[in-house]
Amino acid sequence: MITLPVEEFLAEHERGRLCIFDVRSPAEYARGSLPGAASLPLFDDNERALVGQIYHTHGRTAALKRGLELVRPKMRSFIESVEARLIAGQAVGLYCWRGGMRSASVAWLMEFYGFEVVLLRGGYKAFRRFALAQFNVPRTLLIVGGCTGAGKTAMLRHLAALGEATFDLEALAHHRGSAFGALGMTSQPSQQNFENTLAFELWKSRTAKRIWLEDESRRIGALMIPDGLWKQMLTAPILALDVPLEQRIERLVNDYGSYSIEELFQCLAGIRDRLGAERYTRALTALRAGNVQEVARLALEYYDKAYRHSYRKRAERDRG
Repeated sequence: MITLPVEEFLAEHERGRLCIFDVRSPAEYARGSLPGAASLPLFDDNERALVGQIYHTHGRTAALKRGLELVRPKMRSFIESVEARLIAGQAVGLYCWRGGMRSASVAWLMEFYGFEVVLLRGGYKAFRRFALAQFNVPRTLLIVGGCTGAGKTAMLRHLAALGEATFDLEALAHHRGSAFGALGMTSQPSQQNFENTLAFELWKSRTAKRIWLEDESRRIGALMIPDGLWKQMLTAPILALDVPLEQRIERLVNDYGSYSIEELFQCLAGIRDRLGAERYTRALTALRAGNVQEVARLALEYYDKAYRHSYRKRAERDRG
């Protein structure tokens, strides 16, 4: 068994040499985990609360004994869960909250069975410190901008195909950033998991000369771009795509036109106040008639106005 600090642990993970397991409780795991880690809870949420209560009431020895009673029936399932995921040549990577008793206990079992085991020094707490620090590391950022429907995401994909370092924040957030952004997407991750994945991806691009990002609002669906990265994005140069309105309408129809009228109704309702009563009524009439092109045109009237306002504010800030 070996213990590695965060960056060395992540380097092994990046090379595919670790199969990582989070041995904290399911609730802890749901709030945030290392990218790619599977949940292997030593205790479920109720058991963790019980052991903690015994520790505070009766002391460490009593808590250990109760913990052993709870874990003993699970030992075989722990081994089988790891076997089901482990690939030949991989070690078992383990962490708990602070790299303490929970991960050490599971590590003893895994090593006793015959697995090679690597522990994360400092546990998830150390990883979170590392992850949050990534957003304050100065980076050369370039922003792909342009009005809604200009094809910013497609441009990022093209740049990635050319070997450029790119980050699709909307893909990481499982949301396209607009009122229609949740359509066709899986549920958004927790804020911590969004930050953790983004931090890991930034760290993996640590040798890149520049990183391309799409121009975004601070909020993507229910998630927020971390403060340090957001501040760097605000001062980064923008490459603005100038695409004719009709082409942007066509792109939006291709992206969203296949969704049901009910789904599109719900999305329109989310921007009803911002569209204004008259434009919203026209959009509903067009949608009922199956005229998705007109709905897209009306939505773009709002989004283009919002984009121009944001662009002017940025220009004023840069001049100031």
